[in-house]
Amino acid sequence: MGTPEFAVATLGSLLMNGANIVGVVTAPDKPSGRGRKITKSAVKKFAEFSNIPIIMQPMDLKNPDFVSFLKNLNADLFIVVAFRMLPEEVWRIPPRGTINLHASFLPDYRGAAPINRAIMNGETTTGVTTFFIDEKIDTGNIILREEVQIFPFENAGDLHDRLMKLGARLVIRTLAGISENKIKTLAQTKLIKNEGITKLAPKIHPNDCIIDWNLEAVRIHNLVRGLSPYPGARSWFRCDSVNLSFKIIESQPKIEKHSFKPGTISSDGKQYIMISCKDGFLSVISLQLEGKSRMGTEEFLRGFRVSDFNVGTIQPV
Repeated sequence: MGTPEFAVATLGSLLMNGANIVGVVTAPDKPSGRGRKITKSAVKKFAEFSNIPIIMQPMDLKNPDFVSFLKNLNADLFIVVAFRMLPEEVWRIPPRGTINLHASFLPDYRGAAPINRAIMNGETTTGVTTFFIDEKIDTGNIILREEVQIFPFENAGDLHDRLMKLGARLVIRTLAGISENKIKTLAQTKLIKNEGITKLAPKIHPNDCIIDWNLEAVRIHNLVRGLSPYPGARSWFRCDSVNLSFKIIESQPKIEKHSFKPGTISSDGKQYIMISCKDGFLSVISLQLEGKSRMGTEEFLRGFRVSDFNVGTIQPV
């Protein structure tokens, strides 16, 4: 059970390791893009390519006909990767249980956006975890987990790709342990310290993407990394009295004292754009204007003239 590209790696790994996939459950086809063309999920495309005979796309996971169909598949185990929250009448069906692959080192970063949130919060480590699903979100007993380093200038896209591959391998190890009855699960409550407080990973909302230039340069840089390449950390230039929205795709923090108001733009007009923050500057390496393609700073400056130290002002050439 899965929908995005992150789940495809696990499905492919299962097939390559000889697992008998009796069915795939994924999201319904939906319109996307400017043309609103009906699009299949990444998992559905891969399942069709792999000639998996049964592909289910239920709107309602509690629908009695869907639940009955799942029971009749007689699957030993359900495997969930980047999918919706399952109702109890579904995850209790298989005799060997329902396992989930989560892209964090649980119990920290439960929720929909663990990769983004870990980087946004400046974490230096994260991981992948397999666990048995229970009635709450990402709280079930841990089967296996593997910790990895987050590199200083790694963005969410880079980390996504690493964890996708690592997670696929962890699922195979998990299945081997289950099939050989060698799994000893661990309750997440035994790993929670600090008076039961865990770091959470709620869904990314549009307001989470807006840059607050009053923050420290490193915090803004981590926001950029954590939202790159999608959905992107956003801000605005002033262009002929109009707010011009842009996303920063790559950045670099520079810590130094200054007297500029946060959000002040500085540029030589050729090679660099610096935006002042609480304790220094954010150097913009690449950016994307609304409705335009991604550009490096030098390419961007060939089409726009930035007025030095003029807060939030940019004038087209």
